[in-house]
Formats: sequence, structure tokens, C-alpha cells
Amino acid sequence: MDAMSSMISANLKRIRKEKKLSLDAVAEMTGVSKSMLGQIERGESSPTVATLWKIATGLHISFTALLEGEAEETNFIPREDLQALLSDEGRFRLYPFFPYDDSKRFEMLSIEMEPGCRSESVPHEEGTEEYVLVFEGALKLTVGENEYLIQAGDGIRYGASKPHVYENPGNVPSKLCMVIYYKK
Repeated sequence: MDAMSSMISANLKRIRKEKKLSLDAVAEMTGVSKSMLGQIERGESSPTVATLWKIATGLHISFTALLEGEAEETNFIPREDLQALLSDEGRFRLYPFFPYDDSKRFEMLSIEMEPGCRSESVPHEEGTEEYVLVFEGALKLTVGENEYLIQAGDGIRYGASKPHVYENPGNVPSKLCMVIYYKK
């Protein structure tokens, strides 16, 4: 089991026990099957980004609550020490740089998207906001029925309680930073 799978496994088990939930209850809340949840908890399966979002949303926790380790006063995080979470056949790479902290109510992620890449995100809790800065390439963002084209150097903030889709419409890789703010 790799370090990321081990962290996800331990955090899911801990969170489920803290909430006093059975695997059946978590499956019903998240839409992820009981067998898949059991495999994740045992470290037998590495969940996709979409599956992690379903679990986080269903359990009413932050995305990185499933990925975080022990916090220290100062944390230098070399990118090569992070394991990317992949989707769209590895063309969408999410690096969880700064996990959610209850006292700060946000998490910060770095995202790399290859040309033509697409990633769909389920609606988050009401009041959740996403802040995105595009550093390289471009991002086509669909929030509900609205589409936005964000170029390198531009940013966007939006309510993330609607379905939202990230796409790289260009012919070069896109690199962006995302901050997710959780209201409650």
C-alpha cells in the first residue's frame, strides 16, 4: 500500500468511527458502495478523485480531511513529496498541498490538466466556495449552466454547491491553484 492510500485508509476509518457510522450508513450517505468503502479502508483500493469527492461530500467533510496527516507549525512541502490524485486517465493531476484545517476552514490544491482533459465535480456543501487562479494555459469552467474561460493570469471565485466541470480547452497543459473555503 502506498503512503497516500494508507493515509486515506486511516482517515476514512477514523472519521467513520468518530461519526459512529457503519459502512452501510456511509455507503448510503455517499453513493459509494459498501464493498468499495471496505476496500478503501483496508488499503486494497486507491480511490479516484471523483470517489473521494463523493465520500467527502456525503460525510460533510473537506476533501483533504481524507488526505491529511499531522499538522506542524511550519510545513515545507516539496512537490515531489506529494502523490498526485489522478483522474481522466492521469491527464488530471491534483496535488493536496495544504489540507483542510478546522481553524482556517480552507484547503489549497495544485492542479495540472493536459490538453482536452475534463474533470467533473459533484456539488459541495451549501456555502462552500472555490477560488481558482490559472498560472499556465487556460481553464474552461462550467458551474451549473454557466461557462467561463479563465486564461493564464486570471482568477475566479464561485459557489461550489452546484455541479462544476473543469476542462482544458487549449493545446498546452494548464496549471492552476485552487483554494476551497468551507463555510461550516
